Amino acid sequence: MFGAVLAFGQMGYAQGGQEVELTPREQAYRDSITALNETNAAIAQSQEAYNKGISFFEKKQYSEAIKEFAKSVSADPNFTAAYYNKAVAENEAGKYDDAVKTLNALVEKDPGYTKAYFQRGRAYQGKNKYSEAEKDYEKSVGLNPKDDKAWYNYATLRFLQQDYDGAITMFDKTIELKPDFAYAYNDKGSCYRMKGEYAKAVAQYDLALKKNPNLVFVLNNLGTTKKNMKDYSGAMAAFNRALSIDANFYLALNNRGATQMEQGRLDDAKSDFEKALSIKKDYVPAYSNLSALMFKKKDYAKSKEYADKAIQLNKEYGSAYVNRGMANEMLRDMSSACEDWEKASQLGESAGKMYNSTNCGF
Repeated sequence: MFGAVLAFGQMGYAQGGQEVELTPREQAYRDSITALNETNAAIAQSQEAYNKGISFFEKKQYSEAIKEFAKSVSADPNFTAAYYNKAVAENEAGKYDDAVKTLNALVEKDPGYTKAYFQRGRAYQGKNKYSEAEKDYEKSVGLNPKDDKAWYNYATLRFLQQDYDGAITMFDKTIELKPDFAYAYNDKGSCYRMKGEYAKAVAQYDLALKKNPNLVFVLNNLGTTKKNMKDYSGAMAAFNRALSIDANFYLALNNRGATQMEQGRLDDAKSDFEKALSIKKDYVPAYSNLSALMFKKKDYAKSKEYADKAIQLNKEYGSAYVNRGMANEMLRDMSSACEDWEKASQLGESAGKMYNSTNCGF
């Protein structure tokens, strides 16, 4: 029994410290196993990094998410979902150039990856490259006509280009696909407001609030539109409702102040402007409004001071130049007043153009 001999034949075991030679077929098999193991390890590494990226993304830690998605792509260059999510994180982080590069690589690998065109459109829109964004949104809705997000972003792009009728058509398409999407009703209302069709704007804001009654920015838009219609009680009701939901919503505070100033309630208006600035210290419109208010109070030095502050924060804010020009006129500094009105006119302020042509043509 102890004298039995085991015959291994050509199994490739090492004997006496030396390797038995493998046949070409056996070598190829071993190489394929090694390659498979290496591939599996890379895929596992890619998946681990991808999962970490998703976790960071959900926490809105976009920089960390981008790093993990990059690791995932490096480990598995064919993992298209990692490319896509890396680009989404780059868009959320405002790294639009990086997002475009990532999505270019993704589209090159998979031209039929529909969502890539939508995200690249977002990146181009973030870079203010509207023509490129439009091409990608057009491609996106062409590949997937039921993508409400692509239609919505395409509509916002039209809005930014002041094509309000085109935007309305696309917001309608968004609403058709997603009837409860309050943002689309709001933005459609803003198109009508920009066209000066205030009653239609109010109707859309009301529809948005029916979908979600607690959207303070919709209430603010509603209040601003009613103010433009001289419906001051309606405007105040909208602003008050917004502030009952969010007492620190400085936009509504500023706009409520402007509404009160138009009605001659200067002290109440001043309180609103100051409260807005206590929440957001660099809010230029509130400084400009305080300048206008102090002019009404005939405190011209203070009016100039507030206008100076607004211009210091934003040298392109036209109404602040109008207000400072008016203050300078009352302070008997016509040279400075005319310079301010000229600048306001250059910035597109009709009041600046009027004051400049009326008072400075000498």
